[in-house]
Amino acid sequence: MNNIRKDVMTIANKALESVLPETAVKRALERLNTDGRIVMVSVGKAAWRMAKAAHEILGEKIGKGIVITKYGHCFGEIGSVELFEAGHPLPDDNSVRATERALEMLRGLTSDDVVLFLLSGGGSALFEKPAEGISLDDIANMTDQLLRCGADIVEINTIRKRLSSVKGGKFALATMPARIVSLVLSDVLGDRLDSIASGPASPDMTTADEAIYIMEKYQIQTSASIMKNLKVETPKSLANVTSEIIGSVGTVCNKASEIALSMGYNATILTTVLDCEAREAGRFIAAVAREIASCSRPSKRPCAVIFGGETVVHVTGPGKGGRNQELVLAAARGLHGLKNTVLLSIGTDGTDGPTDAAGGLVDGASYGRLLSAGLDLDDVLKNNDSYNALEEICDLVKTGPTGTNVNDLTVLLMS
Repeated sequence: MNNIRKDVMTIANKALESVLPETAVKRALERLNTDGRIVMVSVGKAAWRMAKAAHEILGEKIGKGIVITKYGHCFGEIGSVELFEAGHPLPDDNSVRATERALEMLRGLTSDDVVLFLLSGGGSALFEKPAEGISLDDIANMTDQLLRCGADIVEINTIRKRLSSVKGGKFALATMPARIVSLVLSDVLGDRLDSIASGPASPDMTTADEAIYIMEKYQIQTSASIMKNLKVETPKSLANVTSEIIGSVGTVCNKASEIALSMGYNATILTTVLDCEAREAGRFIAAVAREIASCSRPSKRPCAVIFGGETVVHVTGPGKGGRNQELVLAAARGLHGLKNTVLLSIGTDGTDGPTDAAGGLVDGASYGRLLSAGLDLDDVLKNNDSYNALEEICDLVKTGPTGTNVNDLTVLLMS
């Protein structure tokens, strides 16, 4: 069993290397017209590494630069680039200070100038200046309610962009008449530019009517000032922006498949848009494992079945965990007794929910270890306490911050 656990980690780690920012950013910059002044604004969980790569290529061509990333995600100075760390998944005062500083850097630019906008997941919290009449607490409280009720990332961002003065294309308006070249690591299923980090430099595809519908769907009660802002339309076209997706969950799944094949496993990418409840996904994947074990379908051993996407968790208890941890824990009972079978699920950024774990790794003996530890699986899931349960049975996966963020990778490996 140790060998197959080692194999699944090898597949995951090498797949992650394919979406690290350095190569993707440098490749994209080879095509950039660098005439005129360049102001670099790098935002998101991968912001530091994206900015570092850009600085290595462009050097002194970057007249001004700023990085806005999550706490603990800056790894040293980058020339004269200003570095800010701020709150995630909820914005804080440092988010606002950093965003205001970025806007200051853009003053006085002309149509000959270029704003190099490096964007990755997490930007919705990190890049924030509340709209008129909205407080930071309003945004934090609304985000927290949406997260807890199980709203998906597109729904959450539909609301957040209307409470912000920089999201939903409004940042692009603030940079005019300068040109924006936006290089994006996607953490949104389907790679919707208007939803990645709530689309600061993208025309907004969502409508005010959709925002109101989301509030009604989840029965969220809020203030009159928030409802007023939700009814204001966002920019539907932007003439000064060129955007390119330079990495996504599809990239990481393709690489995982390639690595698994090279290691002798039959590889199948079942989906790159997994977006259901985490515990339901776990139970389904366990059912897939049992089908393979009994009927050799949809694949034949040795095999790797690969899933990409981003599940959701309805928080009903006071426990600690994340969607990837809940997914693998929910699969543990269904995998019970299956030999040479492991299930890994991780956030590609190295952080799963509000924890220091990237996710979890269970096998056919994990459920037995839970019982031996006196843990009731149903109670653990009810309390959303997957972190402590997986830690108890040594099935947490901790990678530390990876420097990238392209949704989640889940690998079912059977030898």
